[in-house]
Amino acid sequence: MNIEQARYKMIEQQIRPWDVLDQDVLELLMVVKREAFVPAAYNALAFADAEIPLPGGENMLMPKFEARILQELKIKKHEHVLEIGAGSGYMAALLAYKARQVTTVEIHPELKALAEKNLADYGIFNVDVVLGDGAQGWNDSGKDTGPYDVIVVSGSLPLMQPAFLKQLKVGGRLFVVIGEAPAMTAQIITRMSDVGYDTTKLFETVIKPLHAVLEPSRFTF
Repeated sequence: MNIEQARYKMIEQQIRPWDVLDQDVLELLMVVKREAFVPAAYNALAFADAEIPLPGGENMLMPKFEARILQELKIKKHEHVLEIGAGSGYMAALLAYKARQVTTVEIHPELKALAEKNLADYGIFNVDVVLGDGAQGWNDSGKDTGPYDVIVVSGSLPLMQPAFLKQLKVGGRLFVVIGEAPAMTAQIITRMSDVGYDTTKLFETVIKPLHAVLEPSRFTF
């Protein structure tokens, strides 16, 4: 099987059955070559229904998970996206094709460098990769604090961090996975007004926690 056949099978056998039917998203997955963002040691797994290991103990999300995020967020070409957790840069690349600008925050210096290289090698220049801890929202010394049209949190959070909600524009959407293993829920939270938010629960899942996220208090009385 050649690489394009493998890509086609990934879409038809993994992604479509996961209720990803948006043709723009499916076409984007054909255009942005996932294998260009997969570490060389795992290239054979580029289209597998699995999380792929990255430096720093992190993982690439499964292809169907990435596709579902794109479909549910309905990103528009004028929008500014904040991503927490750059990883290899693949999700940022997908977001960059849909949005005007992407800011992606990575806590691991090795992954920041990897994402920057992968994005530059692929010719994607509307992504800023910044080093930092975005587990409780992002504040880059006043340079880029939002608000954002879209926020994507690539690791799970035990509890919602209010800072993410405050950094959404009215009409903005936040993708986040809330909970602890084995009970986590992927959600889209839309800011409806200055004080109003609407939450749509998408599916149950388990993904790695966001690095450096605070553990919830477990005091007993």
